[in-house]
Amino acid sequence: MKTQDMTQRYRKFKRAWGMWYAFDNATGNSVSLKTRVKTEAEQKVHAMNETERQPAINLGLARVYLNATDPKLATRTWQEVMENIVAKKTDETRRRWEVAIKDKNFDCLRNQTVCETRPEHFDRALADGKVSTNVYLRRIHNHALGMEWLLKSVIPRLQRPRNTPPLSSVNRMRSVETFTNCCGTPARHKRTRHVCWGKM
Repeated sequence: MKTQDMTQRYRKFKRAWGMWYAFDNATGNSVSLKTRVKTEAEQKVHAMNETERQPAINLGLARVYLNATDPKLATRTWQEVMENIVAKKTDETRRRWEVAIKDKNFDCLRNQTVCETRPEHFDRALADGKVSTNVYLRRIHNHALGMEWLLKSVIPRLQRPRNTPPLSSVNRMRSVETFTNCCGTPARHKRTRHVCWGKM
């Protein structure tokens, strides 16, 4: 019977559908290695464990590999990501984006290198709880992922802040009253209210 080396932070495992994943022994989370080839999975997990042991040295090695695949990957900033999004938009959508990226909350990210961004960098941008900052930062973040300029998600989905604060009991009741006035209270609306506001 094989024993796991618990001195390694990450270990590989294979899902039933053939995809290899890395399991984080420290957090219990797992992430897809995006390969069905065992040797590739072993190389990726080895690199992850080496990075954990020697972060400074491996950051330099990573830059070498990144420069070979995409010369700008190691130096691209979030400002460049935002400008790339704006360049692809037209008309009113472009105008909205031009206004959105001027948000002062993004100032702490503009010159931050995309590939070296950590969750605490996003935390600073989202510190004041501004809804529009949250919405556009998600879109900017997803654009970078889609373009493969970001190697992995900066903030995991379940840890991302909500777009809006929870309704106060007063506002909640007002919203329900408005719903009732508009739609009445037949049984067919009970499920809708439950979905929108939870158990009444």
